[in-house]
Amino acid sequence: MTDCGCDKAKEELEEFLHNELSAEQCSDIREHLANCDDCSAEHLVGITLTTKVKEACQEKAPDELRDLILGSIERLDAR
Repeated sequence: MTDCGCDKAKEELEEFLHNELSAEQCSDIREHLANCDDCSAEHLVGITLTTKVKEACQEKAPDELRDLILGSIERLDAR
């Protein structure tokens, strides 16, 4: 394993957060994060934002809004 450095870690942080890197790339970034306070802090911000977005996306629209939208779509399809 080799420390990938701050530039590489920050460049690939988004992919790292979403498990979109190879095992070797993840290992290099993990090693870097373990030794770099600045990148670790940025990683924590990324985790927090990802968690908040996932939570926000799980909210359900009110039934009245859903019915209104589906009704509009049905009327458009009927044309």
